[in-house]
Amino acid sequence: MHWSGWAQFAGRRAVSNVVLIGLTSMFVDLSTEMVYPIVPIFLTATLGATPMVVGVIEGIAESVAALLKVFSGYLGDVRQHRKRLTFLGYSGAVVYKFLLLMATSWGGVLLARVVDRAGKGIRTAPRDSLIAQSSDQKKLGGSFGLAKMLDMAGSAAGALLAFVVVSTGTAFHQAFLWSIVPAVIGILIIPAVREQRIERPAGARPTLRGAHLDGRLRLYLGTVFFFCLGNSSNAFLLLKAADMGFSLSQVMLLYLVFNVSASVFAIPSGRFSDRFGRRSVLVPGYLLSGLVYLGLAGLTSKPAVVVLFVAYGACTAFLSGAERAFVAEAAPPHLRGTVLGIYGMLQGIGLLLASVVAGAMWVGLGPDAPFWFGGSLAILSAVAVTAILGSGRHGRPQAELSPPGS
Repeated sequence: MHWSGWAQFAGRRAVSNVVLIGLTSMFVDLSTEMVYPIVPIFLTATLGATPMVVGVIEGIAESVAALLKVFSGYLGDVRQHRKRLTFLGYSGAVVYKFLLLMATSWGGVLLARVVDRAGKGIRTAPRDSLIAQSSDQKKLGGSFGLAKMLDMAGSAAGALLAFVVVSTGTAFHQAFLWSIVPAVIGILIIPAVREQRIERPAGARPTLRGAHLDGRLRLYLGTVFFFCLGNSSNAFLLLKAADMGFSLSQVMLLYLVFNVSASVFAIPSGRFSDRFGRRSVLVPGYLLSGLVYLGLAGLTSKPAVVVLFVAYGACTAFLSGAERAFVAEAAPPHLRGTVLGIYGMLQGIGLLLASVVAGAMWVGLGPDAPFWFGGSLAILSAVAVTAILGSGRHGRPQAELSPPGS
């Protein structure tokens, strides 16, 4: 069926774009998380890679995604083909699994991860822009929270399947093959999403040159980058749990706990930020992230580590919905995709540097060092966000207090 035919079908059924996009993320993330917690083990145990190599692979892959987020966000603003870019980006998840099937060295895994993260880079800003344009502007946090809840529900299901793979001794390549099925289901949902053109102000062009971005938005984006310098890939949390004596199947269960926690807290935290302001959720999110990292560095009790994974899922939910809502509402409507892309780029570059640094610290200073470093930066980020969003009603950006589209 042609794109327009799918759109008419969706219009007759009045299906929410946010739900459709969330369902796509759910199925694709189910596919990805079936293999994500397995890949670091596949690299180290099967292919003989070191934690440093794991960090380099994750960092390079995320940096590719980071650069593409700005390009795709800008392209979506100029051409207004956000749905097609979203479809193209999610299709990368299928190619990724085929490349994993063929990988015989860590170089092959690197190529697969680059393709996967390139797809994420292409889809993220246009997808978030679609969510923002489909939402009540007073309920952006709830909309992003709903999308995140479905996303993390898929991640939880994928993590559960990863646990089954490990506990039953299923071959890695067999798991890679089965993971293709939900990814295909997810991308087939996208044509039903409806896209609306965003009218630009007279004479305005989708460029940041001359654009008057909210001052707090600029400062906040800088804080995001600073925070991400210590917030390395989740692969290091899994390696840390394994280093603390958790078995491979127990590591998979910890990852499941993290995803379930993030899914449960996503909608409540997003709605809370809609009602009480973004600062009320963002500051606790950064603080909690810092405490989790410091806890992983200083605690040795296995029950405590389980609690830390629950808390890490909660802070992931706190930050994801409120951050995107803040950026989306503070950006000019005709530049929303571009600014969301810049936000994603800063996250990705930070993650690149953080993952390389974490790998080097792990090898040179020991497994606790990356978590002392990351926890300290997160605490400082919480202080910075408190200051940046300290003015205005409930710490909300000025754009949030203005009528939509103003």
